[in-house]
Amino acid sequence: MKAAITATGKYLPPDKLTNKDFEKIIDTTDEWIQSRTGIRERRILKDPTKATAFMCAEAAKEVLERRGVSAEDIDLIIVATISPDMFFPSTACLVQDLIGAKNAWGFDLSGACSGFLYALVTGAKFIETGMHQKILVLGGDKMSTIVDYSDRNNCILFGDAAAGVLLEPAKDGYGVLDARLYSDGTAGKNHLYMLGSGSLNPPTHDTVDKKMHYLFQDGKVVFKSAVIGMADVAAEMMTRNSLTAVDVAYLVPHQANLRIIAATAERMGIGMDKVAVNIDKYGNTTAATLPLCLDELNLEGNLADGDNLILVSYGAGYTWGGVFVKWQSI
Repeated sequence: MKAAITATGKYLPPDKLTNKDFEKIIDTTDEWIQSRTGIRERRILKDPTKATAFMCAEAAKEVLERRGVSAEDIDLIIVATISPDMFFPSTACLVQDLIGAKNAWGFDLSGACSGFLYALVTGAKFIETGMHQKILVLGGDKMSTIVDYSDRNNCILFGDAAAGVLLEPAKDGYGVLDARLYSDGTAGKNHLYMLGSGSLNPPTHDTVDKKMHYLFQDGKVVFKSAVIGMADVAAEMMTRNSLTAVDVAYLVPHQANLRIIAATAERMGIGMDKVAVNIDKYGNTTAATLPLCLDELNLEGNLADGDNLILVSYGAGYTWGGVFVKWQSI
């Protein structure tokens, strides 16, 4: 028994931060940002009283409404995030409270931009074992809280959002059919990180002054690694499952950079018409990018029963992976 995605949902903050807005605060231009990243604008959750749990809860409510099930029917909530409201309780517990999922248990998963992919595979295993029947898998991040808006190379990349899916037992031959997940802490630890806030560097005046509570990324190094990692794992998923370019309905890639996405599609031998792309509208929303893409494909009626989807991601750690999903229409 495999796990099928039976509903999707998302939450996008109403406020937009465009490239033109960035021209007013840092040394950059709309043309420079678009040519190097593919991003035109991103969403920002400006309300200081709301954070990742709020966005994930709103996305969860949409998932439940579309499937027509109650929050009390949910067995498990998995939240992929690197910007939890607080270290504890978990964001999953906060979401449980906000949506009234009193019969569910839950936990957070930290996989950075690969977080949703990791969480999807984890949730699928709980379905496969027969332990649970209805699992919410959510990815959300309020990246605006950990981005240094004076860092011209990195602040332009990220946005705030949350999205998610409902997992239920699949029909034979459908659902999450295969996955390959990877990590490489040796290569990744020095190029994409946030030094502050953890037990090694707890908040002090010194850590704040040194901007240690903002993310750091060596963009050129990460870009090169991501191009190889995402393209390789996408090709691997096709080989492992005897899929040709014709067999793939959609590539659903992490939305970090349009050039990385294009390189992955080229490696798979598919055209960009078969690639889910929304980086232009939302930027990199880390753990929310994949479920955002799935939700848009689903709402636009682009997913048919039996469609083969390849989901791939790459993020801090380094973490990366690929998942093969045969879409099950409900």
